Amino acid sequence: MKELVEVIAKALVDHPDEVAVTEKESGRNLTIELHVASSDMGKVIGKQGRIAKAIRTVVKAAASDDSNKKVDVDII
Repeated sequence: MKELVEVIAKALVDHPDEVAVTEKESGRNLTIELHVASSDMGKVIGKQGRIAKAIRTVVKAAASDDSNKKVDVDII
């Protein structure tokens, strides 16, 4: 999941070298934190959060095949 979010985010931003993705797992929950440069925040979130919602949808769809874990994507 970490690699998937990283590839998507690097394709969207102007500063791909500043993209960092971390995973935190606790029980059945997996939280993926996406860190981008402050100037790229709008590109990752999109108008009315549409891009962020699309990223979350793709990650949840990919995780549904893997296991019964709940996956959250936080953009920081």
